[in-house]
Amino acid sequence: MAKTWYPVIDYALCTECGICITRCPHGVYDPAKAPSPVVANPEACIDHCHTCGNLCPVGAITYVGDDTGWVPMNGMQESAESCCSCRCEASYEKKIAVDYLYLDLQTCNRCIGTDAVLDEVMATLTPALKLAGYEVEYNKIEMKTAELARQYQFLSSPTIRVNGRDIFQSVAENGCDCCSEISGADVDCRVFEYNGESYEVPPKEMLAEAILQAVFGRTESGCSCGNYELPDNLKSFYEGKKIKSVCSCGDNCC
Repeated sequence: MAKTWYPVIDYALCTECGICITRCPHGVYDPAKAPSPVVANPEACIDHCHTCGNLCPVGAITYVGDDTGWVPMNGMQESAESCCSCRCEASYEKKIAVDYLYLDLQTCNRCIGTDAVLDEVMATLTPALKLAGYEVEYNKIEMKTAELARQYQFLSSPTIRVNGRDIFQSVAENGCDCCSEISGADVDCRVFEYNGESYEVPPKEMLAEAILQAVFGRTESGCSCGNYELPDNLKSFYEGKKIKSVCSCGDNCC
């Protein structure tokens, strides 16, 4: 078997509680064999993801290829290290993590505008969601470097995610003068399609509708862990920004 990281079940310990099957967002286990945990798709498992092992109440799960020193926690706590920073494992909890991922809040008009609209929407939705028993977490995360963009599986700026899933299913972009100025390279940023119109800053009705759909629509996770590559568009942004940061040519940058 070519895959070098996947869970192994100690069936002598396993109580067939089914937690590992229901909580794995990557389809590693065969749901047809539930509650018995059968690893049907080992190639779908994410390197160094210990989510199912940390949740197992009897410590019956270990991993092929694990050289991290990790030991089963018998379900007493979640792992501090998830498979990535996309929060895909959070989608099964009554917890709502809204992440705003952006390139710039100093110059980019569409990042700044979307930030303001999202603040207004969250100020309206959060009390109602808390009243319904949800724990709401709202984060703003600047994608400062290419490394951070890879960690968060970042595709386009700005991006809004609920429990790791982009609230919009497709990415459309057009030229962004602001980010092009920041980087000295031609950069496209996100545009939002709503009711037949295209917006560089999404209307609040659009964001409110999309966030509520993500919370209550019970759609499948959009996590793309393990299949991500930094888009060329973002590579140009980060490379250009890095060059400009060390260049001393001023406005006549070479």
